[in-house]
Amino acid sequence: MMENYFAHETVCIDEGAAIGNGTRIWHFSHVMRGAQIGEDCVLGQNVYVGGKAIIGNRVKIQNNVSVYDAVVLEDDVFCGPGCVFTNVVNPRAFVERKAEYRETRVMQGATIGANATLVCGVTIGRYAMIGAGAVVTRDVKPFALMVGIPARQKGWVSRSGAVLGDDLVCPETGEKYRLINHQLEIIAG
Repeated sequence: MMENYFAHETVCIDEGAAIGNGTRIWHFSHVMRGAQIGEDCVLGQNVYVGGKAIIGNRVKIQNNVSVYDAVVLEDDVFCGPGCVFTNVVNPRAFVERKAEYRETRVMQGATIGANATLVCGVTIGRYAMIGAGAVVTRDVKPFALMVGIPARQKGWVSRSGAVLGDDLVCPETGEKYRLINHQLEIIAG
């Protein structure tokens, strides 16, 4: 069977992992049996992917990130270097809690900044931006800009990642947005 992805010679891919066409996996990474990785992804150096993790298409995972079981990264997600996912709320080395994993979902186009931490069980909305070093302890709205410990919403960002001003117009693309019931939406156009 011909492989249509690239894996550096130091990568460990367990039999039974599914990896999409055009994906590139770099030095010292490990993909567990059962992991699902989409097409055209880039996994940097020292990335771990658990056997029950799901990674969509065109996802970029920078160096030193562990995508544990029960983590779902939808299409076009960016994970900055050293960002942290968890899957158990109250871990103990001597207590088995695999049946208690909580799903963490990062929706389409969202960005997780370098060294940010996501406590398990949260959902990050479409195109949200989690700032470097932030600690996310609750769900995040689509297009929200989150910073701090614990993370708090500081504003809104566009699909291209630009911070929106009061006019809710993307300064990079001109795309227009509106607030409806405290949720940001793109104005069809």
